Amino acid sequence: MNVLDRITVDPEICLGQPTVRGMRITVSVILKQIASGMTTKEILKAYPELEEEDIMQAIKYAAWTSSEKVKIIPMKGTVNA
Repeated sequence: MNVLDRITVDPEICLGQPTVRGMRITVSVILKQIASGMTTKEILKAYPELEEEDIMQAIKYAAWTSSEKVKIIPMKGTVNA
């Protein structure tokens, strides 16, 4: 797998959701656009600040996270803690 250097996670941006290059465009927004049938060209037109490699890395990131085993650790003071 290539390095996912365009995908960033910052608690100060979009509540810590994975975003593209620190912009307020989340990986999930890109994936939802793809799932709705938009082409890469259409996404780039809708979000001119994106580059084709941003979209490719969002897809790669989603594939990587969906194949990883994730353990949810509840925060102290929450219902499940």
